[in-house]
Amino acid sequence: MVHVNTAELIEKMLAGDRLALARLITQVENRSASVPDIMRRVHGRTGRTYVLGITGPPGAGKSTVVDRLTALLRAESASVGVVAVDPSSPFTGGAVLGDRIRMQSHALDPEVFIRSMATRGSLGGLARATSDVIRLLAAFGKQWILIETVGVGQTELDIIKQADTTVVLLVPESGDAVQTMKAGLMEIADIFVVNKADREGANPLMTELRFMAHLQRQSPQAPKDIDWEIPVLATQAQDGTGVPELLAEVQRHRGTLEASGALEKRRQARRRAELQALLIEEFTEQLSRWLQADGDLAATLEQVADGRLDPYSAVADILAAFRLGPGPSQ
Repeated sequence: MVHVNTAELIEKMLAGDRLALARLITQVENRSASVPDIMRRVHGRTGRTYVLGITGPPGAGKSTVVDRLTALLRAESASVGVVAVDPSSPFTGGAVLGDRIRMQSHALDPEVFIRSMATRGSLGGLARATSDVIRLLAAFGKQWILIETVGVGQTELDIIKQADTTVVLLVPESGDAVQTMKAGLMEIADIFVVNKADREGANPLMTELRFMAHLQRQSPQAPKDIDWEIPVLATQAQDGTGVPELLAEVQRHRGTLEASGALEKRRQARRRAELQALLIEEFTEQLSRWLQADGDLAATLEQVADGRLDPYSAVADILAAFRLGPGPSQ
């Protein structure tokens, strides 16, 4: 049963209370015991929210691009939520970059809600919390949710799966790094952007990216649900150059997904994957608790550790105890 204070927060949030939303997000980030009930109560309230992911190496200008995109979306009267994934403070575990020092021009806009989330060194927990925060923002009525990640790496490749459209932001100096990131970039990118395109090396990088995008479209691994060749755009986000064209490409990608039916199919696949992830997470937590409390399981672990029982037989025994597999091996 939901604690009364949490239940009140949910009702206030659904009625448009920003402070209630912020407090619920804190509960989600901290993985409090109320999270399952919170998620049940907001289920089905996503409306027509569209999730846009912005990733790229540190220093590529992701925050500036998010800021400019937010301004353009607000000019179209869209309500916007921003989830900015920041590095963790080594002292507090919180986000090093705070809400108030990024996107200051939108800080007083009631139709823009910005939340910084710390990585806290945890890949799985962050992915789980990010997904739940997206749901809260959607239930709050945000039509667009922009996710800005720390930088290109395995963490980003996982988190960005939450996005309907993913923009990979690079700078001319990224040329050499692209060689080591090719596979991951082609898996996640729907749009490439070379920011700070007035710098030397921008044109060669764009040429390489266009070649990569063309090869990807022809490869057997290319998505088959839509006909889409990854566009490569140039921006100078500091003064807004090229950002309207970027938003136009995002809108075009959204339209292509919606017209083909791929958007709903991809969201269905994400929901299935989320269920599987939740099952694994819950099983792992239960197993951890059982390891500490159950003498028979502790004995099984000791038998494996001593070499008296092989791990496969031990797994069969444990699954049987959870009623998930065949009977005991002995």
